[in-house]
Amino acid sequence: MDAQGRGRGDDIDPADQWVLNPNTGEYELRLGPSAPQSSVPRPRKPAADTGAGAPVGRTKTPEIPPQRRRRGVPPEEPPPGRRGRRPAKQQKSKAKKAVLWTGGTMAFVLIALAGGGYVYLKHLEGNVSTTDVGDAGASSFSKDEAFNILIIGTDKRTGEGNESYGDTGSVGHADTTILLHVSKDRSNATALSIPRDLIVDIPDCPTKQEDGTEKTIAGLAGARFNRSLGENGRDPGCTMRTVKAATGISPDHFMMADFNAVKTLTTAVEGVDVCVENAVNDKQSKLVLPAGESTVEGEQALAFLRTRKAFGNSGDLDRIKVQQQFLGSLMRKMASGDTLTNPAKLLKLAEAATEALTVDSAIGKVGTLKDIGLELKKVPTKNITFATIPVVDNPAEEVKVTVVVDETRAPQVFDMIQNDISFTEVKAEQKKEAAAVAARLKGTKSDASEVRVRILNGGAAAGSAQAELAYLQTEAGVSKSENAGNAEATLAKTTLEYAPDQADQARRLADIMGLSGSAMKPGKSVDNSQGLPTMTLTLGKDFKGAGVKLNSASAATPDVEKSTADKVQCAS
Repeated sequence: MDAQGRGRGDDIDPADQWVLNPNTGEYELRLGPSAPQSSVPRPRKPAADTGAGAPVGRTKTPEIPPQRRRRGVPPEEPPPGRRGRRPAKQQKSKAKKAVLWTGGTMAFVLIALAGGGYVYLKHLEGNVSTTDVGDAGASSFSKDEAFNILIIGTDKRTGEGNESYGDTGSVGHADTTILLHVSKDRSNATALSIPRDLIVDIPDCPTKQEDGTEKTIAGLAGARFNRSLGENGRDPGCTMRTVKAATGISPDHFMMADFNAVKTLTTAVEGVDVCVENAVNDKQSKLVLPAGESTVEGEQALAFLRTRKAFGNSGDLDRIKVQQQFLGSLMRKMASGDTLTNPAKLLKLAEAATEALTVDSAIGKVGTLKDIGLELKKVPTKNITFATIPVVDNPAEEVKVTVVVDETRAPQVFDMIQNDISFTEVKAEQKKEAAAVAARLKGTKSDASEVRVRILNGGAAAGSAQAELAYLQTEAGVSKSENAGNAEATLAKTTLEYAPDQADQARRLADIMGLSGSAMKPGKSVDNSQGLPTMTLTLGKDFKGAGVKLNSASAATPDVEKSTADKVQCAS
């Protein structure tokens, strides 16, 4: 029973009600001196499955690498008055204190507990394991910048009840990996799956040993991506370095969890809704589902995520799609259900999540995990995109088993993430530009025939400067324009630099191209090839094509299969 049900929680934060009694080892719901005290069992780690009825087959289970250490925090009694009181009108927003993302053979869990329950927060922090990845990641988390978190699931068996999963003797490879990019303005996020059978070059990797020394593990050329973790002692930092080498994107942090997280967390939220186009009766995973929608939890949820034979061509790429659909469904449930307003469920989630979680030491503090959770909470589910690195069959193989990066499609995907460009058509709030910036668009405009501009390619697709020049001259009437080649630096956003006496020309070109006030850069003019003063237009990575206005939508999306977290999809 929660605080409201006891008649004492009208304006008290439920998280502040639960405190640890050092004499009994139990968490108690403290309701105030006028109400009776009720001893409530501490949310315990769920009993391990015996394996009866568990899915079987080529399923795998992760293990925490040996260098990870548990940090215990001795229990302590909170000072009197720790409960605290808050205005009733804040009750709803303050009750939503956790964000949970979990899928595949991993569980990505962030507990965002805003205020209150200090002792319990420290207890949760003691549950979390950490790994020092050195300079493979960022030294701290910034709430004001875009960030990348590498979510890793391994294939080594851990925990009772999981004996039927995984390959016997596996050292724990990177079985399931997702690179999560969260935009700087928190309007969107991209979850990019990395196939475990992708052929990559694994770089040399410095790793921290248990005795504090450092050992460099030699890299591998042309190896499966999943070998970047576990083999020869490679830690998550090695996987982070491999991702950077393969994509050019630097993961800032990593998070990793185990099979038990899938079972306990899906049970804690009372199941996750899934959908299959056809009935499933998989003898290997023991998954049995009717066609249409079902709710799965515990062993059944794990079987759903591990099933291969029931979907697509029974390969890893099709399983990735199912994992992404599951993850989107869970996000929708957490955003709309009553899980986060129920103290008992919240505590179960917090315990299960932190027990399963391993992170880099830079974010191992509960306050940092809280900050990450609160930042993620700002991203609308409709703007969370799931995608997979574009790949093609490995041309070096006669029997196709592995894949390689598709060099025609993947570079755009990597560039968009690196430059914080959304994969969704984000209808962002029209942020009011500062008065000085907005004023750049106001005023008289020259005739198009009077606009003199040189065009540089500063990150757009090859040939963009020439294509835009042709459009301006033949269709927009900007005859005094020229192609000046490539810019010295790469830009994420297109810019137009002009001198004060060229403001009328700049406004006309901004109108033609759909440039914002912030894209217009008052400065100085340069001389064109005829020695006449001219403005400089530099096409950035946001350039969508000749004649396409920059303010028409977000950047053109790449030719990749993708989905968003707000859409219900059926596995097939």
